[in-house]
Amino acid sequence: MANILIIDDEKAIRAALRDILEHEKHKVDEAEDGMAGLEKAIKGKFDLVLCDIKMPKMDGLEVLTKLQAHNEELPVVMISGHGTIDTAVDALKKGAFDFIEKPPNISRILVAVRNALDRGNLVQETKVLRQKVGKSKLGSVQMIGESKALEQIREMIEKVAPSDARVLITGGNGAGKEGVARMIHQKSSRADGPYIEVNCAAIPGELIESELFGHMKGSFTSAIKDRKGKFELADGGTLFLDEIGDMALSAQAKVLRALQEGRITPVGGDRDVSVNVRVIAATNKDLKKEIAAGHFREDLFHRLSVIPIHVPSLSERLDDVPLLAEHFISLVCIEQGIPPKKIAEKAIKELQKLPWTGNVRELRNVIERLVILSGKEISEADVKAYAVPHA
Repeated sequence: MANILIIDDEKAIRAALRDILEHEKHKVDEAEDGMAGLEKAIKGKFDLVLCDIKMPKMDGLEVLTKLQAHNEELPVVMISGHGTIDTAVDALKKGAFDFIEKPPNISRILVAVRNALDRGNLVQETKVLRQKVGKSKLGSVQMIGESKALEQIREMIEKVAPSDARVLITGGNGAGKEGVARMIHQKSSRADGPYIEVNCAAIPGELIESELFGHMKGSFTSAIKDRKGKFELADGGTLFLDEIGDMALSAQAKVLRALQEGRITPVGGDRDVSVNVRVIAATNKDLKKEIAAGHFREDLFHRLSVIPIHVPSLSERLDDVPLLAEHFISLVCIEQGIPPKKIAEKAIKELQKLPWTGNVRELRNVIERLVILSGKEISEADVKAYAVPHA
């Protein structure tokens, strides 16, 4: 049984849809215009929305857009008596799960509802699974290798983790900076608290402040409800600011204030929120050069780099390649459902000759390719054939 909302200005259509859905044991609620429907959809807990397009006060496409901004995982099936191919395409582009013409055919409605609910269940199951996988990864953080460079990082983590000192992790893409941050959190007194990651390079400059500090309803066009930012979500735990060198200067100033005062102000808000957060930052950039170029605040740099940790590139610790390769082979075989494989000593030596510009992440990808394409044992010939993708 699912909770379904019908938004339609025609009473007869609402009644017909209700009869169909209640016969299938679903719980049904109604709204007679777009404005009332949007309010119900946002306040209530629905598994599916059936929404007309032509309605008073707010048309269905606007309702769809606002619902997508509020909860993009809520499936919405659009219904219209003025259906054209262009209208259907527009609705699907805006995020509708399906489009049905009036008068609605019973079989068509039931198929659309079943598919939409199945998709919603799948989304929820996937989210739960990802959360479990994320927790699993966090609970089993490890640094694979026995090189001197890695041993020095382990020793530094053991000393730094119990404190609340801010840490700045530097190193190339794929070198393992995120793993260092997770290990610091895992070994800290905040290990039972939240661990929140923000990829500063992946968030547009105009959205980074909302992402970090949250926003108040109405503070900008798509802000249809109050939303907590990452600083507030990380309260009592650790906030990992990845690729901090790509953060906009305006956001840098607010991060500096948060670090200095332990308070943040949501976008559009007039009140401060106290936060107790340990900040760990990482970058693949030379921040001193960024400071000289006017792209990064020097005062923020000094606030972040209380404890600097540099993660060396894989090419600087080639002695770790054998252990890393064995580790990734085991992981990939489990993930892919492939019987355990071995790797020849000559294949390892061939791997150690490669430049590894993508560091440990690149090695992991190469091992996955080798596991899938090789025979029972990964050979030197396999490495030569498959380690470097052909153009």
